[in-house]
Amino acid sequence: MPTINLDEEIKLTTNNRERAQMDNMADLYSIIVVLEHLEMAFIRGAVPDSEYASTCRQLVAQFKTASSLLGDLVPDLEKFMKEYNLNCPAAVKRIEIGVPATVEHGNSVSNEANGHRTAKYVAETVQNYITVMDALKLEMTAVDEIHPLIADLMQSLNNVRSLPADFEGRAKLREWLIKLNNMRASEQLSADDRRQLEFDLESNYTAFRGWLDSP
Repeated sequence: MPTINLDEEIKLTTNNRERAQMDNMADLYSIIVVLEHLEMAFIRGAVPDSEYASTCRQLVAQFKTASSLLGDLVPDLEKFMKEYNLNCPAAVKRIEIGVPATVEHGNSVSNEANGHRTAKYVAETVQNYITVMDALKLEMTAVDEIHPLIADLMQSLNNVRSLPADFEGRAKLREWLIKLNNMRASEQLSADDRRQLEFDLESNYTAFRGWLDSP
């Protein structure tokens, strides 16, 4: 039986390219773990909304950069997490939608105590609907152009706290955020997707205006 030298260094890589790949995979692992802890801290109210939102955006951006550098080595997040025994469901959900929970669900601080502030959020929501629809009419269909606009719309919509919880516009916007987040930033919406998004926005905007006009 050959003897084993416990003092001998075990090399995980044989060249600089492999070493860079290992470093990137370690970065990806760390980002997922940190994002999971951040999400749990937010759920427990242990981190302010503003601090959570900025840190979450940074981690999601870092995840996208790290995963793009790995390319085909990490084609699927679920497989990567299974291979390295990662159990981070909150991080996976946040990566999937690509925006902080404060955008997806709104800020935790109630806005209804201040009528002026409520009117402000309603006005912002109307403006954000118009902005996204105008962008599509101007043929702005790149993912990195449309995703931020829909995220802004989602956040302003959630800030209108008197809006019914089952308002369909929220679910539709969330679907589009997930779809766009799973595409590359440079990708363009297909003609069919652009038409469907325009239809969804027009329908949701009409429903929102109908809610505003209701007694």
